[in-house]
Amino acid sequence: MPKITFEPLAFDEAIKYFQAKLPLLAEEFALLFDEAKLLAFNVAHISSLDILTAVHEELGTALEEGATVRDFRKSVNGILEAKGFEGLTPYRADNIFRTNMQTALQVGRYKQMTHPAVIQTRPYWMYVAVKDDRTRPEHWAMDGKVYPADHPFWDTWYPPNGYRCRCTVVTLSAEEVEDMGKPIEETVPTVVETERGVIRVAPDEGFAFNPGKVAWEADLSKYPEELRAAFERMRKGEGPF
Repeated sequence: MPKITFEPLAFDEAIKYFQAKLPLLAEEFALLFDEAKLLAFNVAHISSLDILTAVHEELGTALEEGATVRDFRKSVNGILEAKGFEGLTPYRADNIFRTNMQTALQVGRYKQMTHPAVIQTRPYWMYVAVKDDRTRPEHWAMDGKVYPADHPFWDTWYPPNGYRCRCTVVTLSAEEVEDMGKPIEETVPTVVETERGVIRVAPDEGFAFNPGKVAWEADLSKYPEELRAAFERMRKGEGPF
């Protein structure tokens, strides 16, 4: 019997999106509205463009190679300390790593899930939260909710819905929805009754938009010229700026 081996596959859509992000220092980044910030890259309290670009490159390498947050922190801290800066704390490294990796992965997933062939056979999406002691109650309340793929719910609630958010979305066929006994939701809730009581629900501030839709269907005419040019190069397959 032939031996079967499995090799990891690069997540091309996620990599392509992340490499195209334009490093901007805080002053420029702050001028962008939330959706436009998705196409740029900034890390709070880093005031050197060289350092910011190096962090962006290390995250891109981690995404390509499947590196861990520990690998990322070690490599970035080596760069920072060599230039006389203090290294990232474990919490800060985790926040930077997980938020950026999750955003890139979910943007890549959106590109895959909205392929016409996928939409035709799997036209429903289900929100999935991790549901452990670190899960936000608002995100927990969305777990298991099913909407059509083109429902406005996803314009607000497509993850990540906050820093270090671990939620995701899975596609479903009509048969799977029926087998699971899931209702197809029609409205976007503002309050949800849970085992913890009735709670108000909304994404975290600055995350109430669909990063996949912004990345792949953006109206770039309203973005700054430098940001627009970098993203257009990505769309044409010319790689990062």
